Amino acid sequence: MPHAHEAGWAHADGALRAPSWLRQPTDPDELVPQLWSSTARKVDGVLEVGGVALPDLVAEHGSPAYVLDEADFRDRARAFRDAFAAYDVFYAGKAFLCTTVARWVDEEGLFLDVCTGGELAVAERAGFDPARIGFHGNNKTVAELRRALELGVGRIILDSFVEIDRLAQLAAETGATARVMVRVTAGVEAHTHEYIATAHEDQKFGFSITSGDALEAVSRVLAADGLELLGLHSHIGSQIFDSSGFEVAARRVLALQARIAAELGVVPPEMDLGGGFGIAYTTQDDPADPAQLATEMSKIVEQECRALDIGVPRLSIEPGRAIVGPSTCTVYEVGTVKEVALDGGARRTYVSVDGGMSDNIRTALYDADYSCTLASRASAAPPTLARVVGRHCEAGDIVVKDEFLPADVAPGDLVAVPGTGAYCRSMASNYNHAPRPPVIAVRDGQTRVVVRRESVDDLLATDVGVVSG
Repeated sequence: MPHAHEAGWAHADGALRAPSWLRQPTDPDELVPQLWSSTARKVDGVLEVGGVALPDLVAEHGSPAYVLDEADFRDRARAFRDAFAAYDVFYAGKAFLCTTVARWVDEEGLFLDVCTGGELAVAERAGFDPARIGFHGNNKTVAELRRALELGVGRIILDSFVEIDRLAQLAAETGATARVMVRVTAGVEAHTHEYIATAHEDQKFGFSITSGDALEAVSRVLAADGLELLGLHSHIGSQIFDSSGFEVAARRVLALQARIAAELGVVPPEMDLGGGFGIAYTTQDDPADPAQLATEMSKIVEQECRALDIGVPRLSIEPGRAIVGPSTCTVYEVGTVKEVALDGGARRTYVSVDGGMSDNIRTALYDADYSCTLASRASAAPPTLARVVGRHCEAGDIVVKDEFLPADVAPGDLVAVPGTGAYCRSMASNYNHAPRPPVIAVRDGQTRVVVRRESVDDLLATDVGVVSG
């Protein structure tokens, strides 16, 4: 299927056509439910989330802003916890993490996955039980590993032979025992963008099963004093909708599990199937719900263990995007509207907003598609195919490549983009010295700042250059 920005250009008759998957709205107050958090609704054209009208939120907190629906986040966390009741469910903090979110994760009974010392510090500040934390990363520093041992982190996922030796030495120095998993690459071709596919052979993560490195890594862990092997870890990528990739990966990882038992005389008690469960960014996305995922993944593992005549290990998963992604939208204010002539005589409406690639890099980085809606008023104007762009000095600074907006969209209007909870604030930057937006939690008609807006003073605080007199 062609990308939206390719499919939306002028045809031979000069008309600008929408991508085939983009549905023209029939009701200006209509929201596509799977794209928005559960409390989102429009009242007389005004978008409300958590009982808060977005124009009121912007009047108080400014724009752009990430709007985090607390009830929706908690509901999705509970849905995974309940559907995967026989598993350990780790929230993948890399999707988005702050002290408040870490506390919500804890209160809803999930474990927490971190991948840097900074994320570990957030968890520590939130009072998260270290025994319920998993520590990822392909290049964890000595200082990070030492801190993990000091805190008693529940499991450390090993990613290289260097790291095995490094952690074993630290365990010997501190007298601590490190509970570890070995990350393996199963050689699976996940149907996703190449930058977020992580189980094929030619990439930085894990030990290859095919080459024999994974078995060798397990052997070295078993031989090292101070390392306790919990099991194998596999992650095939992100934004995955097809369970066939998990099936192939599980089969290959469990075959390694059987080989470890036969050749090394050890049966690892646990196995992590990773995360990467997809969400709906546009109407072309059709994600599975947690109950369906749990049924399919459990069936795959049970059947394969039966075929291999091995016991079913304690399983864990790591949803991040699937919990926080749909729970958040970003609200922007329109600054300019421009009609641009295209080849063939067609014209495109460019709607420029007060954010862009500094608060959502995914469109530029992954060619990601997003949706949006006019959030501040009702409009009787006919829909026009528009492109929502940011304010940064890059032609690729696109927020939404193709979307229908009212033809009378104008400066001062608010536009909201759903599905921005994952990898937007967490990957945000200060490009062009733009302060990063706040994260505003909403619930029961109330707003709460959980991450404040950066100021120009924040930007200048790290600039230690001396102004000459």
